[in-house]
Amino acid sequence: MIGPHNTIIRGLATALLGSGLAIGAAGVPSPPASAGTVTLNWTTDRAPVSYRPGETMAFALQLLEDGRPLTGKRLQWRRFGDDQQTDRGEAISSAAQPLRITISIDRPGFVRLEIAIFNHDGSPLLDAAGKPVKFAGGAGVEPEKLEGTPEPADFDAFWRTQKARLAKVPMTAVLKEVPAPDPQFQLFDVRVGCAGGKPVSGYLAVPKGAQPKSLPAQVSFHGYGVGSAKAQCHRPGRLVFDFNTHGIDNGREPNYYQVLKDGELKGYAFQKNGNAKPETAYFNGMMLRAMRALAFIKSRPEWDGRTLIVSGGSQGGFLALSAAALDPAVTECTVTKPWCCDLGGITVGRLRGWRPDWAGGLGYYDPVNQAKRITCKTVVAAGLGDAVCPPSGLSVLYNHLKGPKTIEYIQGSTHGYDPPRPQRQTITANLPAAAGRGER
Repeated sequence: MIGPHNTIIRGLATALLGSGLAIGAAGVPSPPASAGTVTLNWTTDRAPVSYRPGETMAFALQLLEDGRPLTGKRLQWRRFGDDQQTDRGEAISSAAQPLRITISIDRPGFVRLEIAIFNHDGSPLLDAAGKPVKFAGGAGVEPEKLEGTPEPADFDAFWRTQKARLAKVPMTAVLKEVPAPDPQFQLFDVRVGCAGGKPVSGYLAVPKGAQPKSLPAQVSFHGYGVGSAKAQCHRPGRLVFDFNTHGIDNGREPNYYQVLKDGELKGYAFQKNGNAKPETAYFNGMMLRAMRALAFIKSRPEWDGRTLIVSGGSQGGFLALSAAALDPAVTECTVTKPWCCDLGGITVGRLRGWRPDWAGGLGYYDPVNQAKRITCKTVVAAGLGDAVCPPSGLSVLYNHLKGPKTIEYIQGSTHGYDPPRPQRQTITANLPAAAGRGER
């Protein structure tokens, strides 16, 4: 198939040029639905984010079941990109040779390929859970040239005001010891006074016998949702506070969280009217609580006063990045597919992802703008098939980070899935000389 971007399918697989029907070999019945684990082995002809504008990106895709070629399945693919162009095509999987797809993009940015798998009779191939088997991956052109949209002129003044609001509220902490899943730890359900209408809440895990000033500290943040904090009792040499995003009760019955999810917290952070101003955005309370959580863990006698780590994935990455920007005591930030990076990117044509509609108040919370204030070591993981947090936004984030930084692009990785043994490309900058730098 030759589309508007000179997209070509070739190889020994049977090509279905523009047809909506799969045509199998005569007399061969349609293969049954998969009984094993189906994966898609993705590779590009070079490192996946090393292409130049207009240069051909050649993908090789091999459909596997339990590690062996799975033949006779119809692969239906769609192409999306930061150029707002789309394309599509189909082919039949073969053991003889991988499916090859070539695409391109004429500017700095990313393309994403989404692959759906069908049986010979046109029914979707289902996994063990009865869900259609789908995959996504991609490639990029000159991600180092991607820039964000202008930040609010009063960005720093706004955050000075928020810190002043927070300082007016006493940091009164109430700790209630609760059963720990590991006897080597003490676990505390914590509530701390905070500005913004809700307290900080979470679980603090303290290794038993910890001496004063003996432990590095970590605050971990959660992805989007409504639920309890988690008991992080698996790091014997570390003081860990697991942050409850909403300042609600921990360890409650499921119905408590369901009621909040269906009512007060339904669609939180997506209210466009609230997001019009930074003071009324739901993110405001989240950030105030994140800053207060850091202040709380720094007040613990066990903290060594030197090492303070923040971490999280998706929304948790969004919060961790903001925490690293707003508290200079943070020494390391590790984030996986962080949410809401480059919120203004849709105004210049980049892939949207799953995020609130753009409104003026959101610029104060965009991790891309926070990144300009992050000087600690930061490690970012990006999925080249991620439709929730597209890699273009994470690239803009990386470009704006000021301290030692690493970003790893993972082929075939979506927001909730990392394939086994994927193709990867890692880029680093500002690392100490002994650690090396550049691309590998």
